Amino acid sequence: MGQKRHKPEEIVAKLRQVDVLVSQGRSVAEAVRSIGVTQFTYYRWRKEFGGLKTDQVKRLKELEKENERLRKAVSDLTLEKLILREAAFGKLLSPARRRACVEHVRQKFGVSERFACRVFGQHRSTQRKVPHGRADEDALTADIIALASQYGRYGYRRIAAMLRDAGWAVNVKRVERIWRREGLKVPSRQPKKGRLWLNDGSCIRLRPQWANHVWSYDFVESRTHDGRKFRMLNVIDEFTRECLAIRIDRRLNSTAVIDVLTDLFILRGVPGHVRSDNGPEFIATAVRGWIDTVGAKTAFIEPGSPWENGYCESFNSKLRDELLNGEIFYSLAEARVIIEAWRVHYNTVRPHSSLGYRPPAPEAIHWPSRDGGSPPPQASTLAPRPVMH
Repeated sequence: MGQKRHKPEEIVAKLRQVDVLVSQGRSVAEAVRSIGVTQFTYYRWRKEFGGLKTDQVKRLKELEKENERLRKAVSDLTLEKLILREAAFGKLLSPARRRACVEHVRQKFGVSERFACRVFGQHRSTQRKVPHGRADEDALTADIIALASQYGRYGYRRIAAMLRDAGWAVNVKRVERIWRREGLKVPSRQPKKGRLWLNDGSCIRLRPQWANHVWSYDFVESRTHDGRKFRMLNVIDEFTRECLAIRIDRRLNSTAVIDVLTDLFILRGVPGHVRSDNGPEFIATAVRGWIDTVGAKTAFIEPGSPWENGYCESFNSKLRDELLNGEIFYSLAEARVIIEAWRVHYNTVRPHSSLGYRPPAPEAIHWPSRDGGSPPPQASTLAPRPVMH
């Protein structure tokens, strides 16, 4: 049988028993034999616990436990610091990255899964769960890449709007996750210019309130492949953001401006105001007089303040960024065909961020006429998911 292991309270009680026996006149050897230990053990106990009482022994025991707990805490903190330094210097935001880091530190430091998950803030069920992607993940990824390849200047928000229009039930966050995972990115543009204080005569205070309230127009220049310059006259409705016309020619003067406005006034009606900069084609007496005669009003911006014609300037930047910078025109006729196709796409398909990612003038669906005039019955209200890849 093994030797009995005495508790600190029992040791203190036996030492006090020996003290009582010695005080009664017995020898130390006789008193030690009465407690059932050797003299060597007695002197070792006396050196360790001599002079202590029972409550003091309990307190000493608690202090030893506390000291052991503190040593373990310091050791754990040091290990946690080493683990975090080994994993990453920044935050681990995704569960997948935390899952990989947990496995890495377990192999390197030999710690338990529970400890590693606690350090990284990863739930153990999340760590053990094997991620399974959605069944349509590959098809959605292929469609996103196809749209990003076709429309290189569109960001993930506009791509998400086009996917929803095509029949996908997908939100922006999922599209953004796939967008970043595939390394898709729209190159950054030039920084915006600072706004100057407005003068009293600035027409920036004229805000469009309804369709055909304020039109704006401006010129944009580009070149064909042979280096020859051509000009584009862009006319937009500031309220609906619709591009009404793009006139393309080698030279455009005030007569061409009147010609374009005449066609639009006949088709669309006369707007309340026509906003433009102070170019010679717009401030010409013939143009101003003709606009006043048909019942519209001119609204010229302050000289040197292109931001006051912000709607048209924004459209011009989209035209140049999404089309002109990436196309080579070998002839003027080719430029007219391609730019007109882009204008139709801009009005009917391209999601506009200021319109809740809806196109300015989407194409209307005309139902075939029936006796009652109601649309034909449908088998299901949900459209099938289109195959774009």
